[in-house]
Amino acid sequence: MQDIARWLANDAPHDSVRELFIAFCQEVVRSGIPVGRASLGLEVLHPELSGWQHIWTSEGHSVRASDRATASTSETYLNSPTRIVDETGRPFRRLLDARNPDLPLLDELRRESMTDYVMYPLSFLDQTRTAVISFATRQTAGFDGVSLERLELAARLLSPYLERHVLQRIAVDLLDTYVGHNTGQLIIEGRVDRGSVERIEAAIWFADLRGFTLLSEQSPIPEVLALLNAWFGTIGEIVETHGGEILKFMGDSVLAIFPTSADQDRATARRKAMAAAQEFFRRNDAENDRRISPGLPPVVHGLALHVGEVAYGNVGASRRLDFTVIGPAVNQASRLLYLDASMSNRFAPGNGSLNPD
Repeated sequence: MQDIARWLANDAPHDSVRELFIAFCQEVVRSGIPVGRASLGLEVLHPELSGWQHIWTSEGHSVRASDRATASTSETYLNSPTRIVDETGRPFRRLLDARNPDLPLLDELRRESMTDYVMYPLSFLDQTRTAVISFATRQTAGFDGVSLERLELAARLLSPYLERHVLQRIAVDLLDTYVGHNTGQLIIEGRVDRGSVERIEAAIWFADLRGFTLLSEQSPIPEVLALLNAWFGTIGEIVETHGGEILKFMGDSVLAIFPTSADQDRATARRKAMAAAQEFFRRNDAENDRRISPGLPPVVHGLALHVGEVAYGNVGASRRLDFTVIGPAVNQASRLLYLDASMSNRFAPGNGSLNPD
């Protein structure tokens, strides 16, 4: 295993889990271990995805994601070696010389002429999430003792390199989830100093639900949460599709921006924000049409759009920062939203109309 250790340290590709895993499997085979199939399962921390499974064979590589909502309760997981290794924290091995009704995956591998299967837990520092690697062979007698020892050691050697990727993925996914992709990238790159801001031009998008206070007092919490999540979810899809980014949710309100850039001038940012607003109105009206039949109250909203210069960066306490936008343009958008509410309108365009400068 010294050759694999040196290869991992000096020559292995470390740009992605995919490249590293494929090259690792090829290196294991070159070392003389008769692996016909290998699988890598890595759990991440993401609101929609539970994790990723990479599968390597001599014919190629595939990867699939697992849904967070069903991953731990699905029949695939409950009747799998992964669950056994998760629960015991120990390697799992089974010779594939008979049917395995308790583990359908092993029957599938047996039909593919695999004769032996072994799975190892990866020795990550973080033991709270799934991290496993498995190997199968078509060798008539299965893996011999020496091959099993070498595979277990190879898995240990690979572990720290994989954990580095997983931790980076978790950090990026959490920042994407809680502060947005563009803002998260700035934080990852080191923009964490309190008071560190840059002045940018942006179309500022403020939206809120009308009558939410009364609704939250009269309706069960699960219904309120379902409405909020559906409403915020629609806004999130629309803003992202049109090139904007949500900066924060505040109670029943949303603050988003459509920033200018080297490739996007002020007029373009404004047009994208207006297009997002128009799609938002269409989808909200369609949702209200669907709410008529079951007798549900309509979803009434307000939206304000204003374009101007903002200070974009870190504001807050020494150990609790918020990456946001501040400035007169933000204040104007906020005032327009509340003026909109007092006038019973649902849209206050400010200077965000489609008229040219």
